[in-house]
Amino acid sequence: MGGLRTITADERRYLRDLARKQAEYAALPIMAQRKALWYAHNSLQGERPVIVVEMDTFEQDMLPSPRCESPAAMVLEQNLNRHLVNFEMIGDDKVVPDYYAVNWQIQVDEFGILIPQEHADDDRGGAVGYRWQHPIRTLKEDFSLLKPAQFSVDREATLARQGFAEEVFGDILPVRVENHSLRWHMTLSQKVVALMGLQQMMVSLVDEPEEMRALYAYLRDNHLAFAKWQEEEGLLTLNNANHFAGAGSYGFTDELPSEDYARTGQITTKDLWLNINSQETVSISPRMYREFILPYYADLAKEFGLVYYGCCEPVHDIWDCCVSQLPHLRKVSISAWCDEDRMGEALRGGRVIYSRKPSPNFLGVGVEFDEEGFVEHIRKTLQAARGCSLEFIFRDVYTVSGDRRKPGHAVEIARRMIDEMW
Repeated sequence: MGGLRTITADERRYLRDLARKQAEYAALPIMAQRKALWYAHNSLQGERPVIVVEMDTFEQDMLPSPRCESPAAMVLEQNLNRHLVNFEMIGDDKVVPDYYAVNWQIQVDEFGILIPQEHADDDRGGAVGYRWQHPIRTLKEDFSLLKPAQFSVDREATLARQGFAEEVFGDILPVRVENHSLRWHMTLSQKVVALMGLQQMMVSLVDEPEEMRALYAYLRDNHLAFAKWQEEEGLLTLNNANHFAGAGSYGFTDELPSEDYARTGQITTKDLWLNINSQETVSISPRMYREFILPYYADLAKEFGLVYYGCCEPVHDIWDCCVSQLPHLRKVSISAWCDEDRMGEALRGGRVIYSRKPSPNFLGVGVEFDEEGFVEHIRKTLQAARGCSLEFIFRDVYTVSGDRRKPGHAVEIARRMIDEMW
């Protein structure tokens, strides 16, 4: 505890200034307008498409150099600056939170065996590239290695972090404990690749079909057990407001939580958004997806209140036969590799949001911003998605090549084109 609370007087003053600025931004009239925009959008009644630029992957290009030196203060500084820089430099439709979030410290041993990773440093010393040392060679030989998942929570550490933040600036910016552990956790196919590798996964779908079904069933049961354990431990927190709902999108909705929550006050998965994808199965046929993947993803989806499906994988070939049949589906990712026109036709007038992921190349490749190409890229989406509920989610931009103005400029162009065409 003593190490956690080590902070200098100068750091404390600086962090309080940042917290004060976040509270001021959160109280601006434009934030209320953005909230209203999101609530209408997620209920399929939006006046215009919403725009999000996910800064996480290129924040090293955007955030100021740290002024704090003590580790605990640096964490607070970085988390506060993320919201401030996004508002000041990018100006998308994200809402600056009126509180500071501390995440539950939850640990999960998913398989009972380790999957070591080897990392490769990039030119900045970061470890973006990695590979797994897969423990499963074939399912017939090694399935027995897998054990039921085990879970734990460090309540003391979580509450200590909350107490530290409250001590520094809690009188300025409220501090809440949230649960982010399910954000990217429910990705069954990603776990299959971690266990055996993509090549062996493809081979096993043909050579070991029954064992592959058993593996997906095992993973489904593990994931649902993890969520159920959190229900019983009282660890789940709602994600129906200014919260991550899936692949960069936000969860503002009046449709959650459920009527059961209103009656009991207990949060269950029925009160939450679920974020799922199966990027790793992009190479298999729709028939094989329907047989091996869909049943287990549907089992997850039916346990949650609303569902966001997809990430970078194209979904047009598996939409009609598979993805469209997922229970409680509200948003589907239309990635840079997706047939936009085909998905526009499929979603037009329906109850699933066209969650467009523009190509990250315009922001992330090259020093010069290709404005003409970007304009045409956005124009194509606005034409393809006419009559749909549309959102733009810019993701997977790993650098802006030294030009911090590019993301904000892209948002300005997209807004101008929305005004002209929507």
